[in-house]
Amino acid sequence: MPPYPEREGGCVLNATIDSFAWGSLRPRLDAKIKLESADLGIRLDYTVDSEMELNGELDLVKAAIKRLKANNSHGFDVFLHCDAPPGSGLGSSSALMVALVGLVKEFKNLPLTPYEIADLAYVIEREDLEIKGGLQDQYAATFGGFNFIEFLKDRVIVNPLRIGNDTMNELEHNLLLCFTGNTRRSDEIIRDQTARFEEHNKDTIGALNQQKHLAIEMKNALLRGRLDDFGDLLHTAWESKKKISPRISNSRIDEIYEEARNHGAIGGKITGAGGGGYLLLYCLFDKKHIVAERLRKLGATPAEFAFERNGMQTWRVHEASSGH
Repeated sequence: MPPYPEREGGCVLNATIDSFAWGSLRPRLDAKIKLESADLGIRLDYTVDSEMELNGELDLVKAAIKRLKANNSHGFDVFLHCDAPPGSGLGSSSALMVALVGLVKEFKNLPLTPYEIADLAYVIEREDLEIKGGLQDQYAATFGGFNFIEFLKDRVIVNPLRIGNDTMNELEHNLLLCFTGNTRRSDEIIRDQTARFEEHNKDTIGALNQQKHLAIEMKNALLRGRLDDFGDLLHTAWESKKKISPRISNSRIDEIYEEARNHGAIGGKITGAGGGGYLLLYCLFDKKHIVAERLRKLGATPAEFAFERNGMQTWRVHEASSGH
């Protein structure tokens, strides 16, 4: 989370799962632009000459169109759908932004590299729209798979990890995603975290430094197939993360996590900035079903998932009436 990477250098261990942001762009022969979100139930009509005011309705789409000058030729229809809700902590908004950059890249035949796609998605989301957040989500969604990502002052380095099928299968069998029952706005959590770093809060700075160290340790455990160690480190990382800001956890999250630990979870953490969304739990293989059942009784929603090796993908479909 800026400004930590620019000053100290940051890193994350990241993997993508089979929860997707989908988009289609259909060129038109006239000057009309139609934007539609299946999830939000919003449909907007413009022309290529429209200002597209940023007013809270599909601003991600409008900002991508503006930044990439997608509306300087013929019109088009954009349709969007995302598997994960906003505020889930699963990086859904950044995945959607990456998908939008991919759509315009394909539409305009832009020669963008994956690094350029991720950087554009970051700039549009964090600078143009001023949405608070870090850098990892855009790079994770663009590149896909298991990555150890380094954030330095002047560049980002994505290191793909060669995770064997045995390790990946065991991870999928032992890991459990659990929706805590509420989404959250991450802005206030991030502002508090940033303010504490700027004020040189010892607990915050110490926890951030430990997060970086633990990311390296977890990467090493993963590459060596030491998954019990990975689970223990996940627990240590969660205890450390909570020290960054008191807003990262709450009584609801603490209750769910404690119940999971009492019935077979070795470790876990909240995804995203915290405050709500999903918990990721690493369980003993023969206790995962018990953990899931106990959390259901608390009103949480366990979810199975699989890892996804691919990042952003675009393709073309030719229809009889128009391109797609």
